Amino acid sequence: MILRENVLTVSQLNAYVKEVLWRDELLRQVAVMGEMANVRIYGGHMYFTLKDEKASIRAVMWRNDVARLSFVAEEGMSVIVMGYVSVFERDGNYQLYVSYMEPSGLGALYVALEQLKKKLEAEGLFSQERKRPLPFLPRKVGIVTSIRGAAIRDIVTVGRRRFPGVRFVVADSRVQGDGAAQEIARGIELLNDIPEVDVIIVGRGGGAQEDLWCFNSEIVARAIFRSRVPVVSAVGHERDVTIADLVADVRAATPSNAAELAIPDVREVRRVLEGALARAKSLLTAKVTGYRKILEALSSRPCLTRPDWSLVENREKLISLNTRLDEAIEQVLSTKRARFRELVLKMDALSPLKVLARGWSLARVLPHKTVLKDSSQVRPGSRIEITLRRGLVECTVDRTIPPATDERE
Repeated sequence: MILRENVLTVSQLNAYVKEVLWRDELLRQVAVMGEMANVRIYGGHMYFTLKDEKASIRAVMWRNDVARLSFVAEEGMSVIVMGYVSVFERDGNYQLYVSYMEPSGLGALYVALEQLKKKLEAEGLFSQERKRPLPFLPRKVGIVTSIRGAAIRDIVTVGRRRFPGVRFVVADSRVQGDGAAQEIARGIELLNDIPEVDVIIVGRGGGAQEDLWCFNSEIVARAIFRSRVPVVSAVGHERDVTIADLVADVRAATPSNAAELAIPDVREVRRVLEGALARAKSLLTAKVTGYRKILEALSSRPCLTRPDWSLVENREKLISLNTRLDEAIEQVLSTKRARFRELVLKMDALSPLKVLARGWSLARVLPHKTVLKDSSQVRPGSRIEITLRRGLVECTVDRTIPPATDERE
């Protein structure tokens, strides 16, 4: 007899199994290899069956994880997935919930590729700041590719259609297989030694991922990085970005697109030049018209129509100023003359000669001719000289008479 307390509902059973699976360390992070079948995409989520020769398991990969895939997962592809095992409780089915996927044949290569990407990025080979613009009109276009492939024909055909006079220099190299990476790097170095090569296109047409692997090599990346001229990567694989794409100055979707990016369209160049020429003519015409108006305005000014006008006008001013100066000088001199006459009259009135003319005389003691003012200056026998209005008289003193005692001078 079954005890009721030991009976589980279907939901309880599925929840229990899910919990048991989750507790298992192996099943919480498991890597599984198999072939993809019944691949379906709904709302960005991918549902598929992973199988081998003897068994299969349902699997699901959510939209966010699908968006991070670096390749397109397809029916029949052999892959290695990583995820956890759990139960879809509603249906009671256990399945694999995938968070990571890679092609099984290239798994080790992808790990090495990611490590190389991190290394080169840390060294600055992918830096946007170091990428150079392509020349507007290259003298020669260098091409590193196989001369037996379709890429060379596409580049030359498109390039000559866009600019018939463009010249090409080709460095023939393998673009897949052993030794291809070394030949591509050597081709880049050779083209850098040619003086007139202004841009280099490196690439090939499309192909399987393993065929493009030489463009993920470190030797090619460093050759592109060392190039003295800009490099266009034209690997021709839309979905995957190679290391060559990341290091190159410009990435092209295809070899034909590389030719379009590196070589200008002569018709577009002609259109731009004609437009620039028309604008230059218009601007020049406007400038000439403006300067002509300025010249006409200047030429109508008196200084140009009558160059001596300024001299005539200034001469009249100078004559007027000279007349005013003469008048001012004459007025000053007249004033000074009147003052001078006034002073002369005053001095003449005070002149000793005027006093002598009225009967006075001037006595001097000889021989030094000291003016005689006091009788004490001489004594009997002293010689004196008397100046009259007319002439001189020399005399000898017979007697001196001093003044009275209280008489003042």
